[in-house]
Amino acid sequence: MAAPREAPEPRLFGRRFLTDPARLFQHNAWDNVEWSEDQEASARSKVQENSSQLLPQDKQEEYEVNAKRYWDEFYKIHENGFFKDRHWLFTEFPELAPNRNPSQNGDSVHEFSNKDDSNNEGLGSCENGHCSLETRAENQLNLIKSTPKICTEELATQKYSELNQSDGDYPGSSASYRILEVGCGAGNTVFPILQTNNDPGLFVYCCDFSTTAVDLVQNNAEYDSSRCFAFVHDLCNDQSPFPMPDKSLDVVILIFVLSAILPEKMQCIVNRLSRLLKPGGMILLRDYGRYDLAQLRFKKGQCLSDNFYVRGDGTRVYFFTQDELDDLFTTAGLEKIQNLVDRRLQVNRGKQMTMYRVWIQCKYRKPATPQL
Repeated sequence: MAAPREAPEPRLFGRRFLTDPARLFQHNAWDNVEWSEDQEASARSKVQENSSQLLPQDKQEEYEVNAKRYWDEFYKIHENGFFKDRHWLFTEFPELAPNRNPSQNGDSVHEFSNKDDSNNEGLGSCENGHCSLETRAENQLNLIKSTPKICTEELATQKYSELNQSDGDYPGSSASYRILEVGCGAGNTVFPILQTNNDPGLFVYCCDFSTTAVDLVQNNAEYDSSRCFAFVHDLCNDQSPFPMPDKSLDVVILIFVLSAILPEKMQCIVNRLSRLLKPGGMILLRDYGRYDLAQLRFKKGQCLSDNFYVRGDGTRVYFFTQDELDDLFTTAGLEKIQNLVDRRLQVNRGKQMTMYRVWIQCKYRKPATPQL
């Protein structure tokens, strides 16, 4: 029996609805697609099948120990060419835009740009188990490929030790609005923020587990050290220091990042990030939802634990429910502003293919006064 459906959220993503099946291939994507009970049952059956055979514990430990190496190899291969520009970023997260209005928190428009694109062969493509979120936009980020410079975790840690945070002497200490993106990759979120938000009080921090990814950011022509600080950071190591003190950040961004972490370590990580927020500061998240296309495409032998998988390249991914994310954030002392499921039907008109995507978008705020 299918689980009872929750009442629909008052706000939905996008405004292009598929009311006539005959029009399926007229557009690249359709918004707010309702799943039938049969479709949901089929998805649940596929997940049960692909998770029926778990990897041995010694192999699971090997993937955990070598996680950094796998992500370094991923970015060495793809550099900045895999993840496309996030043209929905400022629509969904107005907190990142110039002239931000605090009253907009939780009240985003939820309208994605569904521009027609006759050359959409890459739409919703999955490569080695990585399914890109973004549909094509009118302008793609022109991230510059360049020779990586030396940047090691040891050097980054040494640099942090030279900071005197207690005296307010740290990167971005004079800023009036501070954003941290965790898991910045090649900069597909950081650079749109720097290019779009001309607030003179803005300072953006960005970190990644992968040294190669941070190198790509630092070597990008758009990288401006007066407005941005990129650093290597292991979220799972609670002894790994941040370059900024607690209660100093206005926004923490988590876009397809938390899903790459061992599930039993997620709570400690969210707790750490919560401590970095000022009272009233927010965590913005977008990540994979349960029964997304990427989850259904896994084969037997790739499952590590419930809804947690390893891709062919060694990187890992978890698929969330709304309740799981709500538990993580509220346990960390944050209050819910937004927790929505975004169900979309993406269409590859060239190949006459349909792809059902499921993502979750959340906004959680640190209370202005401590909770009792």
